[in-house]
Amino acid sequence: MAHPEGACEPHKALLAKIVMAGEASVGKTSILRRYTELGPATRWQPSSSYIATIGIDFKVKTISLHDTAMKLQIWDTAGQERFHTFTTSFFRGAHGFVLVYDITSTESFQGIAHWMKDIHEKAEENVEIILLGNKCDKEMERAIPKITGEKLAWEYGIPFFETSAKDNINIDNAFLVLATEILDKNSCVLLDLDVVNLNEKAQKRTCCKR
Repeated sequence: MAHPEGACEPHKALLAKIVMAGEASVGKTSILRRYTELGPATRWQPSSSYIATIGIDFKVKTISLHDTAMKLQIWDTAGQERFHTFTTSFFRGAHGFVLVYDITSTESFQGIAHWMKDIHEKAEENVEIILLGNKCDKEMERAIPKITGEKLAWEYGIPFFETSAKDNINIDNAFLVLATEILDKNSCVLLDLDVVNLNEKAQKRTCCKR
């Protein structure tokens, strides 16, 4: 059976490289853990052994979207300044970014502008970006009003969510929106299901043209 122009081959998976970025301690690792390891009904159990991400780490989650299998390769980057050059070196070849700030930290919100600048300088021109105001369960400690986060996202022209890894608020929704934007743009790598080759530089799809 012939496939319409722009359609992708069946029984294949699309690999999307997603990078999480933001200042240290905004909750990037907790968001990633909630999304990839814990189910929606799983009770949050913070670990006393949690330490700041050193350099880089990644997890993989496969989802089904519009009858297409998507393998999300999600990179968790360090926010500390001393790792900045190393962290941003992973921006190249990314299809999407999850940009995170902490709603209780003015400094982390102010840092978003610097991360956006890094993305524009080091990533591909047509990457998809979402902005997350994390730790919305800490309403009593809020320093950044929700409307302020919404305004910044509007200025950048990107989706915005307030999230909580602890209470599982908007985590799945945020990644679903990002994955959908990436799939709609067809800027993924086509590969056999369950195969992730981290040694080869990702090449953008050329079979699907808009």
